[in-house]
Amino acid sequence: MKNYIKLLLALLVSGTVITACTDDFNEINENNNNPETVSPQFLLTNVLSVSSDLNAYEQGFRQSNYLAQFSASIEFERIDRYEMGSNSEYWNSIFGLLSDIQSIKASAASNEAYNAVGDIMQSYLFSQLTDLWNDVPYTEALGALDGAFLPKYDTQESIYTDSQTGIIAVLQKSVATLENSNATIEGDVLFNGDLTKWVKFANSLQVRYLLRISKRSIDFSALQALADSGNLMQSNADNAVVPYLSSAPNQFPLFNASSGTYNEHRMTATVDSILKSWNDPRMMVLYSASPATSSNTTPEYNGLVNGQSTNTIASSGVDLNNISLFGSIFRDAPDGVDAQYMQYSETQFALAEAVARGFISGDVNTYYENAITASFDYYNTVVPADYFTRPEIALDGSETDLTKILAQKWFSLISVGHEAWFNVRRTGIPNLKAGPDNFNEGKYPVRYLYPESEQASNNANYQEASSRIGGDNINSKGWWEKE
Repeated sequence: MKNYIKLLLALLVSGTVITACTDDFNEINENNNNPETVSPQFLLTNVLSVSSDLNAYEQGFRQSNYLAQFSASIEFERIDRYEMGSNSEYWNSIFGLLSDIQSIKASAASNEAYNAVGDIMQSYLFSQLTDLWNDVPYTEALGALDGAFLPKYDTQESIYTDSQTGIIAVLQKSVATLENSNATIEGDVLFNGDLTKWVKFANSLQVRYLLRISKRSIDFSALQALADSGNLMQSNADNAVVPYLSSAPNQFPLFNASSGTYNEHRMTATVDSILKSWNDPRMMVLYSASPATSSNTTPEYNGLVNGQSTNTIASSGVDLNNISLFGSIFRDAPDGVDAQYMQYSETQFALAEAVARGFISGDVNTYYENAITASFDYYNTVVPADYFTRPEIALDGSETDLTKILAQKWFSLISVGHEAWFNVRRTGIPNLKAGPDNFNEGKYPVRYLYPESEQASNNANYQEASSRIGGDNINSKGWWEKE
């Protein structure tokens, strides 16, 4: 993947150099073997490859898994103690990908299908921006392409709900376009050019985002229509995932990472407590037996409390040989996991939650059991015969049903970017607590800081946005998560 990106960048640079020359010079020195523009199919491949890889590894495995308490750090990963920083690399990467999408749309070789797919990915990327940083540049975000270098920051509310430009409206328009298009696309490493799967993905993203903003909503007719449409993801065959490959350079990055990087990620006490209460066999796939017991007849799986310093771990007498690491699918196989945007199970959990909250009508048990079964199937794990009758799992119509649905959804989102963190912030389930050595006065963080570059180059708009959200700190809640 990295080799491909280098090649693409080389092509882009070549095109920039050529177009910067004079017309006469171009006529004299035109090189038919060195294209001035990159075809939309290559740009689409780059957008999908890079964004999925970032979502799965750097943002999912390396960062959000700490915030959602799937991983506990033993020494170096200070995000586990809520030293959040700005995550500016991801901010910059997103804007670079958004620029590529603009280039897809501007290409003479593009068509309505490329444009609609570009809008779907643009909506996804902007949702990442606003859910990670709160108010962000949106309607003027790409103005630099036209010489406007100081974009305003749009409110999170308008980013999601504006009837013309909002994320949900753009997704709806994209679906309408694709449902009525005979155009084709190439370079689609996500769905191999299957526009019906792009429609299901766009509709399922709408379900995700309508649940995201549900605290601010009173009308759930759009959510009901999506649930009744039959045009959401229907099985794991519709999952929005880009498979990692067995050969370089498209392997899961942890496969080639140092042993120190791998050893830094430990199973958490949160996972330990919840999965053992469920007696859930997925634990043995996603985590490994503790090194000290891996050869035993009955190996043990043990978690570590999040947010501890090395001194605390040492002084408390924790033997790290008794703490589980992540499973072999993450480390021993270059293609053991996928780069995920969204699974079918997430959509089914969302619909189960919506029914349980009374937002829509439907059979909550069907959605819930579909979701759990799909999660087990995704990890090639058999659902125990009595699983859905266990008191810790079965829905019984009580107030605990919502907690059961959301806890199962939380676990299904391991390494799906920051999605588990977003759901914990919205729902408070599971009730995650800051570790003993956290840097945030015991509070659970809700955002990254704005990048330092914004303070330097777009200060007036940065200051206005910071003031509007309650300050540029990691505890300023966004519009959709405020009580």
